[in-house]
Amino acid sequence: MTQRKARAATASSAVMFGEEVRFARDAAGYRQEDVGKLLHCDRTVISRTEGGKRKPSPEEVEELDRLYGTGDLLKRLYGRVDWTAQVEHPDWFQGHVDMEAEAVAARIFQLAVIHGLLQCRVYAEAVFAISDAAGKPKVIEERTAARLARQKRFLGPDGPLLQVILDESAIRTVFGGPGVMRRQMQHLLAVARLPNVVIQVAPFECRQAIIDKSMVMLEMPDGRTCVYSESLDRGHSSDDPAIVAAHRRSYDLAHGAALPVADSLALIADALKGFKDDEDRARHDCLAQEQLQRRQRGRLHRGGPRVPRPRPRA
Repeated sequence: MTQRKARAATASSAVMFGEEVRFARDAAGYRQEDVGKLLHCDRTVISRTEGGKRKPSPEEVEELDRLYGTGDLLKRLYGRVDWTAQVEHPDWFQGHVDMEAEAVAARIFQLAVIHGLLQCRVYAEAVFAISDAAGKPKVIEERTAARLARQKRFLGPDGPLLQVILDESAIRTVFGGPGVMRRQMQHLLAVARLPNVVIQVAPFECRQAIIDKSMVMLEMPDGRTCVYSESLDRGHSSDDPAIVAAHRRSYDLAHGAALPVADSLALIADALKGFKDDEDRARHDCLAQEQLQRRQRGRLHRGGPRVPRPRPRA
């Protein structure tokens, strides 16, 4: 007979719901890997649900009830969970990543930095190099790999819709120098050719008419829309209809203020040219400085004091 494992007391209803899901799975004789295959998802999705770190869809909960033979127990418990309390979880961003991995569409407005789903490797490394990972090459490498892994689903064949509005500050703010920015602009122009990717730029002059912070709207397979945004040190996710409606209105205003796609790509191409010119200029200045230093070393050697040398004897 399956027994419940003793756990520390918790005030989180999501964690308690996850424990009930785990207990029901154990009682039914399934492993997390088994459930993942039956629900067509990765084992980690099941693990995070059971840890109270992920909000499953109502349809997924109904499927678990059916699979575990629990009647409508999990469905009733699910309805009593305060999911909004989960935004205060220390692992807040992982919850967003879990939803991102299931979303059928993502609509994004981004300020100051290129969104993670559109970053090339060297740009991502440069961004992480000035974060709390500064001076930790291994951490930067791991975070960069994780970021690039998130992109595969959206930038691969038949990827979900990815519609991104970049504030002009995102393509003008320099990370890693002009060489890194040149490669990032090239990457944007390349991924913009994908049939599921739409990139627009909101120019500086229309900033007063658009959003004052970055935001993501994810459309989930069950028809829900989840909104994600970040404050100074915390992520906030919600599927509350009123909150979603307010953010959708803001996004629509930003979309209306943004340049058409062709003009947006032309602006990115212009930024690319500017960064290439800056890179060439920096390379030329570096070469000129090196040549100057060589001439100065040469003059110093020729104008230095004569050192008497012993004459060879006849």
